[in-house]
Amino acid sequence: MSGPQCCSNPPTLNPGSGVGHVEELAGFKTYVTGSLDSKLAVLLVSDIFGYEAPNLRKLADKVAAAGFYVAVPDFFYGDPYDPDRSDRPVPVWIKDHGVDKGFEDAKIIVDALRGKGVSSIGAAGLCWGAKVVAGLAKDALIQAAVMLHPSFVTVDDIKTVKVPIAILGAEIDHMSPPELVKQFDEILSAKPEVDSFVKIFPKCAHGWTVRYNVDDPTAVACAEEAHQNMLEWFAKYVK
Repeated sequence: MSGPQCCSNPPTLNPGSGVGHVEELAGFKTYVTGSLDSKLAVLLVSDIFGYEAPNLRKLADKVAAAGFYVAVPDFFYGDPYDPDRSDRPVPVWIKDHGVDKGFEDAKIIVDALRGKGVSSIGAAGLCWGAKVVAGLAKDALIQAAVMLHPSFVTVDDIKTVKVPIAILGAEIDHMSPPELVKQFDEILSAKPEVDSFVKIFPKCAHGWTVRYNVDDPTAVACAEEAHQNMLEWFAKYVK
């Protein structure tokens, strides 16, 4: 279900990271950054390591700098996956943190953002979070979706997506191998009513957009290219 790639290069969590702050949003501890003045919001749904990952918050701040109000909720209720806990490998941990529950929680956040006067919402999901975003895109609860190195996303999910979607995959990815991402592309190409963008990043591995080594210029450049693709998608459709 979840291979070792899901857990590689774990971040050192830092609750104080980022230029934004943590507040309660619809009952969820949420890292928020950016201004509500634009009435445009982006929901970032984390991978299994949760909302305190510094690179994830750095990405949220980058999206905020592009003119969006960004929310990164703690959908794991203070219990992100901890690779140091041998008693709770991913298959055990995920029983308490299924993607179905994540989707139900994300709908609450979307409603809360609308309640703040937001008129247009994009959602980006990383790994685990991509499956959550798939649900939002299938129900057309958002204006645009981005999946970054998705986990658990199926062909059937992609067949029923109703909003513009970008899928950024890695060449080295056991969770969503290039063959599967190409299938996603073929399905979306046959759906002219749904605009799509699908890209496979060569020499990149699952998790590369947020679990990169900040001291590795090549890894940083690969991550930043994906970030730019995501920002361009939201600029096009969340307005």
